[in-house]
Amino acid sequence: MDVMGDKATLFETGRFVQPSGEEPSRDVDEVGEDAEEVRLGMAARTGDAEAASVLGAMLLRRGDLDAAEPQLRAAASAGDRPAANNLGVLLHQRGYADEAADWWRIAAVAGSAAAAHALGRHHRERGDEPAAEYWLRQSAEQGHVLGAYALADLLEHRGDSRSAYWMRAAAERGHREAAYRLARSLDGGDAEPRTGREEEPGSGEASAEAEQWYRQAAARGHRRAALHLGAILEKRGELKEAGRWYLTSAKDGEARAACALGFLLRDAGDTESAAVWWLRAAQDGDGNAANALGALHAERGETQTAERWYRAALDAGDDNGAYNLGLLCAEQGRTAQAEQWYRRAAYAGHREAANALAILLLRGGDTSGAEPWFSKAAEAGSVDAAFNLGILYAGRDTEWDTEAAVRWYERAAAAGHTEAALQVGIARLREGDEQTAERHLRCAAGGGSAEAAYRLATVLDARRPPEPAHELGESVHDKTECEEWYERAAGQGHRRAQVRVGMLAAARGDVVEAARWYRAAAEAGSRNGAFNLGLLLAREGSEPEAAVWWTRAADAGHGRAALRLALVYARRGELAEGQRWAARAVELGPVEVAERAARLRDALREELSA
Repeated sequence: MDVMGDKATLFETGRFVQPSGEEPSRDVDEVGEDAEEVRLGMAARTGDAEAASVLGAMLLRRGDLDAAEPQLRAAASAGDRPAANNLGVLLHQRGYADEAADWWRIAAVAGSAAAAHALGRHHRERGDEPAAEYWLRQSAEQGHVLGAYALADLLEHRGDSRSAYWMRAAAERGHREAAYRLARSLDGGDAEPRTGREEEPGSGEASAEAEQWYRQAAARGHRRAALHLGAILEKRGELKEAGRWYLTSAKDGEARAACALGFLLRDAGDTESAAVWWLRAAQDGDGNAANALGALHAERGETQTAERWYRAALDAGDDNGAYNLGLLCAEQGRTAQAEQWYRRAAYAGHREAANALAILLLRGGDTSGAEPWFSKAAEAGSVDAAFNLGILYAGRDTEWDTEAAVRWYERAAAAGHTEAALQVGIARLREGDEQTAERHLRCAAGGGSAEAAYRLATVLDARRPPEPAHELGESVHDKTECEEWYERAAGQGHRRAQVRVGMLAAARGDVVEAARWYRAAAEAGSRNGAFNLGLLLAREGSEPEAAVWWTRAADAGHGRAALRLALVYARRGELAEGQRWAARAVELGPVEVAERAARLRDALREELSA
């Protein structure tokens, strides 16, 4: 039965309260109700208006409008206020809205808060907002929860700040939708389920109060409140409770909650259960869940199924579907189709699709076509696009382009892009702005860039006063900050840093540590590492092994290593081999090495021709 508002309030008696949609059972209570109905009928026939009112309410609740109407009319005509209100409900259900309003007015004037609420709703439906406000205010001021909520809704629609007072009043009196809307207004809409674009939750007292109202609304069965409560708890790391509220909301039919529950289960390692909830959400039209299913199937190599779900996401209005289709096509080498999907998503405002499209065009040699898409993505907030735009400008020769590149690098660096911070640091070092360079290099090094850690170490190293020379094996000093950065870069495989750490270890007298780092650099292809390892081995009396590493360094173009080899072979009496390496050292340089190597080459030639 479609009545306006809460049945117990409209009937104005707790005697006939039934949960909405719930049928009474045929037991002793119903038998007693039948007997009561007979008694009330007999009393009503004797002119008892109160009995007629209660009997009419009973019949109205049961849905027997034909039997209820004469009872309610008789009681209402006799001045019974609840009967006037309930007669209005009956007439409204039958489509006689104007006559219903007349009876509600009679009851409202007599002090019925429920009738005042119904009358206010009637006037609002007809566009008479002043009359609606008057009657809803009458209802609300009498403590009627539905009246308070309806008044708050009307005032909010007008942009009247007084709506907050009545929304809170309705929430405090147990109205779950009011509690939900009050929570939404307090958290500013920050508490959102996971959508792939993570946002920070609100903070402070307002957020704490918002959570309280979400919790109250959710406890009363409000599925969207349960969804948002789950999101707040998830962001706070209380995943178990978040999952319970997501589950509650999802079981009540909230697709976004089913999707969020899927992500929670996936992160917990239960992919199969996640897929079940994503499927349920996707079938209810949730594009994000369809995308998640597509990604799941793509990871399994089931590209056709993945494509089907990405298309379903797109059909649901989720632009990520087009972007993901582009990624799928690009992975399969279907470049033309990838470009088509990227364009579709990019034109819809998807910034990462715009960046991906620009990369695709750039790889195809279309620099002029790529630039505007990089710009569009960067202006929309894509950090990767800002960095890529910096690379694009840096590849040009003009001073303006160089400055533009640094500006885009700075923008990406400000958003936490490690490589961009490194590029800004390098640019500022070239300009002589060591302080700014150090700040950016520290950011990049802290973000895991080995090159930034190495360059930061060189900046700090250049400030150190010169150290006195020490013999190998002698412990000299504790490690400085620059040495720590060198070691961090070395530990990440940075070859020049490994060589430098080896040199610093040698300066401290730690031969074993120096050899370890030189060897690591040499084996990674560093000719300086190979040369220094050879020097260390030669000092330790292992000249044959040293010659092996010098040969590797010389073959890689190290002039000093070639000169060392020439001297080794000359001392062994292998003059032809010595002459060959001396000639190689002349070719490789640098100048001072070339001069020494030339003298040695000429001496060996004379010795061979003697």
